[in-house]
Amino acid sequence: MDLINFKVEKKLKNRLGRAGVLSTPHGDIQTPAFVTVGTKATVKSIDPNVIGKIGGQTILANTYHLYLQPGDELVAKVGGVGKFMNYTGPTWTDSGGFQVFSLGSAFGNGGVSKFAQKKGVDENLGVGHLSHSQPTKMARISEEGVEFRSFIDGSKHFFTPEKSMEIQHNLGADIMFAFDECTSPNDSAEYLREAMERTHRWAERSLSYHKSQDASKKQGLFGIVQGGNNEELRRESAKVIGAMDFDGFGIGGSFTKED
Repeated sequence: MDLINFKVEKKLKNRLGRAGVLSTPHGDIQTPAFVTVGTKATVKSIDPNVIGKIGGQTILANTYHLYLQPGDELVAKVGGVGKFMNYTGPTWTDSGGFQVFSLGSAFGNGGVSKFAQKKGVDENLGVGHLSHSQPTKMARISEEGVEFRSFIDGSKHFFTPEKSMEIQHNLGADIMFAFDECTSPNDSAEYLREAMERTHRWAERSLSYHKSQDASKKQGLFGIVQGGNNEELRRESAKVIGAMDFDGFGIGGSFTKED
């Protein structure tokens, strides 16, 4: 039996609507489902034991924030994110990519943006100068990964696909995501392709590292489709990512917060 399973229970005739069951090591999720957000291993103002009583079937925690505070190694010592928050149901962690980008050059600018001159990024420092009244944050991308500064104390960090996997293995969620590059809806078609192809290479690296570790026997890994708001690129990315040996797939976003 696979670690992660999905079974369609009901389909709407001549429509795309469907209901199904997503099975994980810590229980089933009836879909479609509202995935409760517990950014720092807590759903704000709600006791974990109450989540199920109000209809929540699963909790998503944030890799970036837990890495910075209290640290993924500490979470690992207490048995993973579920035990850390005293929650027995299915758990997820994102890759940390969205936060790295949105809290980097896009920090205080209302959304996700890439690292480009049009956003006021200094190529030498990788610092986005948003305005005199807004805080500046550092985030710089390369083929290897992303260099960024903590929003807590300004300390410098570097995320690679392998590092994201290592952190998520420590967090120990049932389902984790490959490291990808988020883009802005304002990015050019040329950059969307560049970022998408880099995401594909990072997906291969994420998958390779994950499968080389014992954690792959306990945690499922989902690939992420990118391509921004370009339908042609989305279809291409879906074919490429869909051909990889992931346990499931997620659809990456490229929208403004207003959207």
